Amino acid sequence: MTTGPWSVLENAGPWELGEGLRATGGGFVAVDLLAGRLYRLGSAAPDAPAVPVASVPFPLGAAAPVEPAAPVEPAGPVEPAGPPGAAPSGWIVAAETGVALLGGDGTLRWLARPEDGAPTAMRMNDGVADPGGRFWAGSMAYDGTHGAGSLYRVDHDGTVRAVMDGLTTPNGPAFTADGRTMYLADSPHGVIYRIPVDPASGELGDREVFARVAAGSPDGMTVDTGGCLWSAIWGAAAVHRYAPSGDLIEVLPVPARQPTSVCLSPWPPSRVLVTTAAYGLGAPGRADGHVLVAETSARGRPADPFRLAQGGGARD
Repeated sequence: MTTGPWSVLENAGPWELGEGLRATGGGFVAVDLLAGRLYRLGSAAPDAPAVPVASVPFPLGAAAPVEPAAPVEPAGPVEPAGPPGAAPSGWIVAAETGVALLGGDGTLRWLARPEDGAPTAMRMNDGVADPGGRFWAGSMAYDGTHGAGSLYRVDHDGTVRAVMDGLTTPNGPAFTADGRTMYLADSPHGVIYRIPVDPASGELGDREVFARVAAGSPDGMTVDTGGCLWSAIWGAAAVHRYAPSGDLIEVLPVPARQPTSVCLSPWPPSRVLVTTAAYGLGAPGRADGHVLVAETSARGRPADPFRLAQGGGARD
């Protein structure tokens, strides 16, 4: 695998906790998680601006485009910011204590808030849609309580179901192109799981350990067109690339201490993009908190959309 030198996207950051980098609509989207902001990058050019798409007054973990159009209504203070971005039908977002529909005009409506009232203060973390059009998102405790987090699945009718408990900081998930395999990291434990998925129903099989990370923590992930898994490694200034067998086949050093998510461009020219975090760093470096980009020979897939069934939607 050939990967060129890293460039810093000077206009994409600095963000306290950049996350959720996805390729969609001919460009890319990412979040500044703790600031509750969704951004769009029209390209991976070093001078590409990060245009605000929407802002919410609570943590925003991840977003996926929605199809078809999902009618939404205001349900609380939401500050529209900038153009609607790549998905005219809006977004499904993992935010605050649940999952919501975020309209192209910035309006918000909740599907469910399953972490409201939890014994430990919780927030949603990473999330992604699978090739079958379901949305998956994890939750975690603010104080990092072990085992307090869960993985949720959002079905086509908008129903939010807990499908895995006992996690600490779930990251990913990432799916193979056929939707039959999910990769899910539990970051503080340094483990990436491989889990079979029934693409028709979304039901999960038994998980197995796919890889263990000795230095740093596995964070956001993506699967390339060759079936290899890429994982940003928080605290190790690196991105790992794994063969489908689980063998670590490449370690890509990055010029930022806390890489958080990784995305491969589906369009030429081939690029790998990485979000990073300045969170907790007393003296952030030039790249910390920015989006990084490098040339690569690998190619990714566009982000899968969440497919909302006719009549499905919010049920505050």
